[in-house]
Amino acid sequence: MAHTSIPHFHNSQGVERIEIGAKEFQCIGALPPFDPPHVFLDMGKENEIVCPYCSTHYVFSTKLTPGTSDPASATFDTKSLLVTGA
Repeated sequence: MAHTSIPHFHNSQGVERIEIGAKEFQCIGALPPFDPPHVFLDMGKENEIVCPYCSTHYVFSTKLTPGTSDPASATFDTKSLLVTGA
């Protein structure tokens, strides 16, 4: 199991573009319980990418801390995905 977390972002607000501080991430489209399949995206050498599932336009920004976004509300806390018990 990896010791680092891949950042997750969503576009529940329906904004035109989201600036992010990561080039590899998962797009969850919308907040649970309305989230479609989570899509892993890798910008590679590029500085922007469009999610092929939800069409959100993500732009890499060196001004942002890794794993953060502008708008900040587009960053999804993966800790809320953890299930405890059982």
